[in-house]
Amino acid sequence: MRFLRILLFPFAIIYDIVTTIRNYFFDINLFKSTDFKIPIVVVGNLNVGGTGKTPQIEYLIRLLKNSYKTAILSRGYKRETTDFVLINKEHTYKDVGDEPLQYFRKFLNVTVAVDANRVRGVQNLVSLKSPEVILLDDAYQHRKIKGSFYILLTKYDDLFTDDFLLPTGNLRESRRGAKRADVILVTKCPNQLVKSKKDTICNTLSKYNKNVFFTTISYADDLRGCDKKMTIHDLKNYEVLLITGIANPEPLLDFLNNKQITFKHLAFSDHHNFTNLEIVNIQQKFDAIKSEQKIILTTEKDYVRLVNKIENLTYIEIETVFIDDDDKFDDTILSHIKQNRC
Repeated sequence: MRFLRILLFPFAIIYDIVTTIRNYFFDINLFKSTDFKIPIVVVGNLNVGGTGKTPQIEYLIRLLKNSYKTAILSRGYKRETTDFVLINKEHTYKDVGDEPLQYFRKFLNVTVAVDANRVRGVQNLVSLKSPEVILLDDAYQHRKIKGSFYILLTKYDDLFTDDFLLPTGNLRESRRGAKRADVILVTKCPNQLVKSKKDTICNTLSKYNKNVFFTTISYADDLRGCDKKMTIHDLKNYEVLLITGIANPEPLLDFLNNKQITFKHLAFSDHHNFTNLEIVNIQQKFDAIKSEQKIILTTEKDYVRLVNKIENLTYIEIETVFIDDDDKFDDTILSHIKQNRC
């Protein structure tokens, strides 16, 4: 694979030229970028892959929902519908995508919609729901809409500064795109981040002249989805079949191993749409486990796609946690919204 990516290097140069010209045309207003009169917070990344956008969106929802009428707009990746959809309790992940449905089910009194056309999506949200703030999920490269605040995520062990453009690397656009950010969040850091490593990363990112924050992933103690109350510690007494369809399951695997939980892992691609045959195979593998103390564990995002299809299914919630300066980050977001409200 690495050799193939090296062979594709000329295409990465062409990709860089095309995306650079596109961004330049937006910068000089040759290409139209629509502005709105309400705060629009954009969360995204430069790298392809899991940088923790979903838990970061949820962090912002928790921060804002009690003070502002909040709406979330996503494209609804891998959904079977098209155009704008305002999510209601009748929708499935096939209608709207797994992450938007997760937001809708998890947070009451928050509007969630999907539309690949972000401008049209925001227009519909404004006319239908009159939100006070809109969160745009995974829209950093969507230049046709002008956000009021940009949060750029980059993973601790895969910084965008160490990457290269597609198809040789995993960058959606040049590292120069970081200049559009208002803040940079280094995500999925170790819980005990040493100061020397933090200083090194800050020094690496200093040329972009942005406030840099560091976050990690926290796993909940209580498990969800099952009929009886269970905690992560109870899994030590169970035979666990772990099902994941996320971009990077390694942090979850490390977490379970550190908790000394024995499990068998069935890994699928990110946003995987489980077929009926795969569901049958998963159930057969589970039924083949001899122990009476057995359970199927999955992620919250996968649970949305597997619920009502598999028995004995439970999931573990995750949250974004700031290693430090969480008050500073919160104040930055809240001050921006207060200053940019109509």
